[in-house]
Amino acid sequence: MNKPALIGPLMLDVGGLELTAEDREVLAHPLVGGVILFTRNYRDAGQLKALCDELLALKTPRLLLAVDHEGGRIQRFRVGFSRLPAMRSIGERLLESAPAAEAEAEQVGETIGRELSAFGIDLPFAPVLDIDHGVSGVIGDRAFGSDAQTVIHLSRAFRRGLKRAGLASTGKHYPGHGAVTADSHHELPVDRRSMAEIARCELPPFAALIADGLESIMTAHVRYTAVDDRPASLSAHWVKDILRKRLGFQGVVFTDDLSMGGAAAVGSMEDRARLALAAGSDMLLVCNDRPASVTLLDALRDVRPRLTASVRLQALYRRQELS
Repeated sequence: MNKPALIGPLMLDVGGLELTAEDREVLAHPLVGGVILFTRNYRDAGQLKALCDELLALKTPRLLLAVDHEGGRIQRFRVGFSRLPAMRSIGERLLESAPAAEAEAEQVGETIGRELSAFGIDLPFAPVLDIDHGVSGVIGDRAFGSDAQTVIHLSRAFRRGLKRAGLASTGKHYPGHGAVTADSHHELPVDRRSMAEIARCELPPFAALIADGLESIMTAHVRYTAVDDRPASLSAHWVKDILRKRLGFQGVVFTDDLSMGGAAAVGSMEDRARLALAAGSDMLLVCNDRPASVTLLDALRDVRPRLTASVRLQALYRRQELS
């Protein structure tokens, strides 16, 4: 039996509409296993297809391609793509007609999957499994609703549609970002609730979709002081003990972007990366800071891609590619 190819644990970004010589050199590094795309990487369909084709042909094993493409205000590609509603609007429709809301969530998932897969993109970082507690501006209408059952019901439908289009899902932001006011893009939010309260309010959507076979999860740069002094994204207790052992999650663990303020609060980029790897993360996002990415590749020269993580990551490749 052939040994599975090793996939690097870093997901980086590129700056423009086409690859530069520096992009090619950086992405060819063995620690780089994926690329996340942004609005700046999109002009039109032909340009995006050419960019994705080049990214996919750059190395073996190939790069995993991902994008934040949830709907509403978090939709990186718009012109030429279907206009997608905010998830809250689907949750509100649930009050009027559960079948109609479920059908809409499923259709949105399928639309995202169909449109992204046409360009070779493997993964939208969606659905959002956070509960909207009415205090988080960064979550807000990105959440399906303010109660766990609404989020579970509609995220399951969303995932069915995405899966039917051949793409995997990423539940975020584990273990829940919706009860803190601070924006982890700029600072480290602190949630002081007890573990019992977090488990009761925030974890049910993650537990439900894990039981369904959820393929990947993105961790939050939020510190839950009653549980661990480190943010969940850098915490072995949150990843290994609770997510892996207690909830039984077998899929891929992504960190949110380690360049964000919520991660920067704990130390240098190297510190963050090493903590995330030690915590059990499979792939680390480092975005919008090419100098930090280049420095990190050198700083982690003693790190090697992990076989178990590589096997999990390969399972996120588009299904059409494997058939």
